[in-house]
Amino acid sequence: MEFQFGVLMLCFLCGSALSLARDIDHLVLRDVNGESLNFLVVGDWGRKGEYNQSRVAYQMGRIGEELGVEFVISTGDNFYEDGLTGVNDTSFYESFSDIYTGKSLQKPWYAVLGNHDYRGDALAQLSPVLTSKDIRWHCRRSFTLTKQFSTPFSLERMLADSWVQLFFVDTTPFVEKYWKIPNEHNYDWRGVAPRSAYISRQLQDLEMGLRTSNATWKIVIGHHTIRSVGYHGDTPELIHLLLPILEKYDVDLYVNGHDHCLEHIKSVTSKLHFLTSGGGSKSWRGIGDNADMDGLEMFYDGQGFMSMQIGPTNLHATFYDIDGNVIHKLDLEKNESLYRTILVEDVVS
Repeated sequence: MEFQFGVLMLCFLCGSALSLARDIDHLVLRDVNGESLNFLVVGDWGRKGEYNQSRVAYQMGRIGEELGVEFVISTGDNFYEDGLTGVNDTSFYESFSDIYTGKSLQKPWYAVLGNHDYRGDALAQLSPVLTSKDIRWHCRRSFTLTKQFSTPFSLERMLADSWVQLFFVDTTPFVEKYWKIPNEHNYDWRGVAPRSAYISRQLQDLEMGLRTSNATWKIVIGHHTIRSVGYHGDTPELIHLLLPILEKYDVDLYVNGHDHCLEHIKSVTSKLHFLTSGGGSKSWRGIGDNADMDGLEMFYDGQGFMSMQIGPTNLHATFYDIDGNVIHKLDLEKNESLYRTILVEDVVS
């Protein structure tokens, strides 16, 4: 099964799991120690170590070691100011490989594209050439990573019993102002244009995945904010097109970057929490005009990152500042049975 329209999915193989597993290339099944899925989230970082990027990276390595993280998620704007010029751009090493050197960060990185990434050669970041240069790098328009229960009964049962499902959405094409001509910046829309068809297919893929999901925890990840009191604020296109789908299918978290801050907003109309992790480097852009937004739990206008620990019954999200200090926590609970954990990873080119 392959999603070709910009929905990057960390998802479960459920329903016709066995037939699906036979069709997917590069499927890896391995045991994972512990009863939780542990990972870090950072966004808006790629500045060759400047603007405290290196300091954030150091603390990520330290916290990642403490938690035993299995991977890192990037919420986009991976390379400033204008993405990469191509697969041989040295910025890939200068902003990624040479910066995130901690032992715990030598794990897969799953990245979405931000608006700054689209200002360069967007296809370069999706290219397997970069993965050959640094095996950690996974930035595809479609890939799956699965965290599931394991039972002694059968492979089919094992593949069907899942507890966390993450869907990665390519949000930049949603924003209408990026498509205006003339534009202050040039955007690489290869593989995306025409806009309306791309967005429609992406939303269809996402809705299908959410509708058929049996996961206890459903998380959607994109670059742009839906709700935010930061410099950029809300993204109207996502409020109109994406938010209704998230609320319809009881998504637990929407995780994003774009605003260069750390932030937690609780929806006042649904169970959804909006978490911003965009403090990977340059920050301190100030608060926006909607600072009195209902549901605002935390806003930190500075550098930092986030960790997540997700088990069958508990979800813990922790925000850290540039010194690794905990500045905010979100703890959620659900009542589900406990099973031994399995990690299934599949990257679809």
